[in-house]
Amino acid sequence: MEDVLAVYTRPRDPDRPLVCLDETSKQLIAETRVPIPMKRGRPARFDYEYERNGTANLFMLFAPLEGWRHVKVTDRHTAVDYAHVLKDLADIHFADERTRQAQAPLPFNLTESGD
Repeated sequence: MEDVLAVYTRPRDPDRPLVCLDETSKQLIAETRVPIPMKRGRPARFDYEYERNGTANLFMLFAPLEGWRHVKVTDRHTAVDYAHVLKDLADIHFADERTRQAQAPLPFNLTESGD
């Protein structure tokens, strides 16, 4: 773990930028009732009931030393979607550089590739 954490303390190398990748799934919901607006001395009120509208997968790419970030939203979470994100990263976003990638596929499990 210490070796991976050392990746974040390395100085900026414009030829080999550090790019972090993480992913998450989010449930999409809609209100079923109109919220009651706030009144003097009383906060707004929202009903706990909601309508489920599926899920979306978010791939979050972040180059902290470059001041760059990007989010790719997909309908599903598949290996093909993951491969497309990595291909876009290499072919579009950082086409001229050889990147160092830090990713967290599971909580507290960081790996580095590209060295």
